[in-house]
Amino acid sequence: MDMSMMPIISLRHDDADALGQQLGDSFKTYGFATVVDHGLDPALVAKAWALTKELFELPESEKMGGYDKALAGQRGYTPFKTEIAKGAEFHDLKEFWHVGRTMDPPSPLATSMLPNVWPPVPEFKETFETLYAEMDKVGARILSSIARYLELPADWFDSAIADGNSILRLLHYPPIVGDAEGCIRAGAHEDINLITLLLGAEEAGLQILRPDGSWMDVSPPEGGLAVNVGDMLQRLTNHVLPSTTHRVVNPSGERSRFSRYSMPYFLHARSDFPIATLPQCISADNPNRYPDPILADDYLKERLIEIGLLKA
Repeated sequence: MDMSMMPIISLRHDDADALGQQLGDSFKTYGFATVVDHGLDPALVAKAWALTKELFELPESEKMGGYDKALAGQRGYTPFKTEIAKGAEFHDLKEFWHVGRTMDPPSPLATSMLPNVWPPVPEFKETFETLYAEMDKVGARILSSIARYLELPADWFDSAIADGNSILRLLHYPPIVGDAEGCIRAGAHEDINLITLLLGAEEAGLQILRPDGSWMDVSPPEGGLAVNVGDMLQRLTNHVLPSTTHRVVNPSGERSRFSRYSMPYFLHARSDFPIATLPQCISADNPNRYPDPILADDYLKERLIEIGLLKA
């Protein structure tokens, strides 16, 4: 593949190995894939978009009712210009709301999961608990294809992500008024988790960094998903599958007056999953970069400190 045109891949495929090859090739080349025929209910997605807009139209005082600095941005509301990309100088021009997994107390992982915070928006909880579960299923299917690509059993990731600490983020990039003073909607960054499933935004702006230093626009077809490799999967595969730097740039002209909404699902491993380099991803040409395994929860905390959401 060249780096000029990302293929669109249908998940409705009769040949599981061929699908794994297509997804794996795209991830290895771009760190991203654009997928369609993922099975998410269009009516559910449309309702989620409507509720997301309703959420961010709430008065600031009501949104701040869902903000708790002690949660490190992992549940509920995170205000505008709070998050900053690793190594960046300016904060991002965005606000967001996080929905996590609902865990029953008997689970041994319940103590590693924060409770959800729900806003005063009718049908919000029911809608996003359902969408969360559906996104989780789609992500598991994609990871099964990745497992095949890596010559692992198709169910290899199932135990790794069972009750994983995944997060559904509802994102709002407000209209840009006046001089942004060096800030952009989302600074250049990589994701922390295994894979991210991004429901396409109405407004453009997502770009990925090519190896030659140029930026490439990524825009999934209507109803499609952009899926990208996160740092946990990059580490697990010893960079065979790269976690590609990406950003959301500011619009220009008339489009700067419009909000941008997006809905990424950050699929995480279980908190107690040891991220240890896969043996088949180690070779003389690609020696093990990470000889010491790290638990997924410890890795997450390291990264939350780096992006300013958790204090050391």
